[in-house]
Amino acid sequence: MSYKKQVTIMPRTGASFLIEEHAASEVFTPADLTDEHRAIARTAREFFDREVAPNVDAMQHGDRDLAVSILRKAAALGLEGILTPERYGGMEMDMTSVMVVAEQIAGDGSFAGWHGAHAGIGSLPLLLFGTEEQKKKYLPKLSSCEFVGAYCLTEPQTGSDAMAIKTRADLSPDGTKYVLNGQKMWITNGGKADFFTVFAKINGEQFSAFLVERSFPGVSSGAEEQKMGIKGSSTTAVFFDNVQVPVENLLGEPGRGHIIAFNILNIGRLKLGPFAVGAAKHVLKVSLAYAKQRKAFGQEIASFGMIRHKLAEMAIRTFAAESISYRTEGLISGHLEGFTWGESPAEETDAAKRMMKAIEEFAIECSMVKVYGSEVLDYVVDEGVQIHGGYGYHQDYAVERAYRDSRINRIFEGTNEINRLLVTGMLLKRAQQGRLGLVKAVKAVTDEVLAGPSAPASGESEERRLVRNVKKIALLLLGSAFEKFGPAMEQQQEVLAGIADVVMEIFAMESALLRTEKTSEGADMTAVLLGDSMTRVEGFAKPVLAACGEGDALRQKMTILRRFAKHEPVDAITIRRRISDRQLAAGHYVVC
Repeated sequence: MSYKKQVTIMPRTGASFLIEEHAASEVFTPADLTDEHRAIARTAREFFDREVAPNVDAMQHGDRDLAVSILRKAAALGLEGILTPERYGGMEMDMTSVMVVAEQIAGDGSFAGWHGAHAGIGSLPLLLFGTEEQKKKYLPKLSSCEFVGAYCLTEPQTGSDAMAIKTRADLSPDGTKYVLNGQKMWITNGGKADFFTVFAKINGEQFSAFLVERSFPGVSSGAEEQKMGIKGSSTTAVFFDNVQVPVENLLGEPGRGHIIAFNILNIGRLKLGPFAVGAAKHVLKVSLAYAKQRKAFGQEIASFGMIRHKLAEMAIRTFAAESISYRTEGLISGHLEGFTWGESPAEETDAAKRMMKAIEEFAIECSMVKVYGSEVLDYVVDEGVQIHGGYGYHQDYAVERAYRDSRINRIFEGTNEINRLLVTGMLLKRAQQGRLGLVKAVKAVTDEVLAGPSAPASGESEERRLVRNVKKIALLLLGSAFEKFGPAMEQQQEVLAGIADVVMEIFAMESALLRTEKTSEGADMTAVLLGDSMTRVEGFAKPVLAACGEGDALRQKMTILRRFAKHEPVDAITIRRRISDRQLAAGHYVVC
């Protein structure tokens, strides 16, 4: 099956949005979903309403067997093998389909965890890196959920430092088995999984991946962790005590496990975007209903200006997260035009390499989707609780559970702190490799500053000018930081994080603007977002510049910052009222 879209995305270089102009016609948006995408979204939504929603309380109270049975019902509809080729029992659809399914089942964080850990990080390592024999043996069982999958990377003392794992794999004297010893921690699906992708170091040195069945002697799970949120999911330690793993279950090449681990995490970060968007839409819907039902001082609280402000801002930030999520998927698919798994093992291997290359190209964007989406959801659930008042703090109300469930997303798939460092670190690395023309772009901004203020480009909209100027701010920060710290810049975490925040704001601003220009959707949302983002960018930039200079040099750069950040404020109060009116009239998230 070929990947088909209603829009053709021009192949781009990862992070090129920072130094290039992208046309509205290039960006992929939810409006570009095909009939097939809408059908799979409808199937997933109906499944959630029929099978998941009525059983949320039972899962919350620890019925793991029920959760697995629901997962298997999802598999019977094809929802657990979206990318998997049909010959292995999958649906052989595209990454967009993965995104829309994730969004539709995100109404419960616990079930989203079961699904994400199984269909994503639990199955994709095998799909993308396995041999033909490995895939024939295990993928059909994963597609049907006969085997529930899990991903075993994190260890008690490693956390974000994945390469420091202690789990060992030693080749047996007869050369037929690897003997695994070690412990993994915080494993989603850990208590019920039948199949594990386990990362260990061969001879304590070569970071590698192995396919391990629960039935192998020596595999065991710890007790269920008592978590703040996603209580209906299974999270345990997993122990490996002299587990004998056949040599044919080595996944990929010895010592190349990091290639598997980090690329699979990129996919997980991308998928976290629609999970966050779907959950945010669900909380907004619940909050809209409550605001219309709850009365205070003789009127619905939905009529109060500050409540309407909250509802509008929840929608605006969801719109931005949705825009960057689907834009990023479109950028990846732009490198997968005409993609097919092929008919032979060799073709399938080449296809997998092509997919991983496309995803790696946009690793920066995937990290931003993860950070931005998870923090948007945290904002939405927090305001949802506030709208509910005291009832939002009570376990009888869905928003209370959503609040607790949201928090894990800033830790999943690499903490947001790690991902912020990755964003800036990868930008600098790609510039050094010649893959991204940052040096030339920084010089162009420096030359412009020396030349003095220039007239706006002919026919350029105010919104385009804002986005163009905020890109100049990011380049000013990158140039200033490198000038101050040089190669030691990688040790300046606060500076790197501040620059990452600016870059994320740029990506959200431009993605929202291009979506509006292309589809005429969300013009009000984009107007408010751009103005607020300019204010946030200036706030992020000031401490970075202060860390990079002092005295006259700092004052000069602050003047440049103010020049680039200058903008006329929109009447955000009136616009937010219009946005909230639309949400309240519809009873759910809408963009027009």
